[in-house]
Amino acid sequence: MNSNSPRSFVVTVLIVLLFASMAACAKKSVAPTEEETDVVKVEEVAGIEAEEEKEGMAAADEGMGSAELLDTEVIVEAEAKPLEGRTTPGLLPVYFDFDKSVIRSDQVARMEANAAFMKENPTVKIQIEGNCDERGTNEYNMALGQRRAMSGKNYLVNLGISERRISTISYGEERPINFGHDELSWSQNRRNDFVIIK
Repeated sequence: MNSNSPRSFVVTVLIVLLFASMAACAKKSVAPTEEETDVVKVEEVAGIEAEEEKEGMAAADEGMGSAELLDTEVIVEAEAKPLEGRTTPGLLPVYFDFDKSVIRSDQVARMEANAAFMKENPTVKIQIEGNCDERGTNEYNMALGQRRAMSGKNYLVNLGISERRISTISYGEERPINFGHDELSWSQNRRNDFVIIK
């Protein structure tokens, strides 16, 4: 037992020293070499530049997206806004439903604005031009255009405008302002134009 004690003691001391040196190595930070430092700096700079470039591109895309969105909104608004036909500035054209000659409720304000313009300009005489879309025969559309023009005239007379100041004519489908073959085009061709003649 005595012969084993010094050996056990030495083994124990060696184990303790081994653990102590391992613990010291774990705590000790190894300073990077100059090459490693340069690589780290280059990677950091590259990372920062890449991030800035990414942010710049995102901002540019966002800015371009806004510009494109504005352009798109303008285009959509231009497509949705009625063309003013051959109506004289100061007056407004009036639009009709398909195959109808009755003034729509959403067109009443336009008729009232036209009546107000004529009251403010008592010497002005106008011609109401009835127009149709391309659907239907020429004869039918000429008659429909005339009914539309007369509907506009009667409305103005009911608002206090003398009928002697208003003449009517039908162009049927002969004078479209939008040459497409879709509902937007047709809806803009179904109208009365109000044209000052004197």
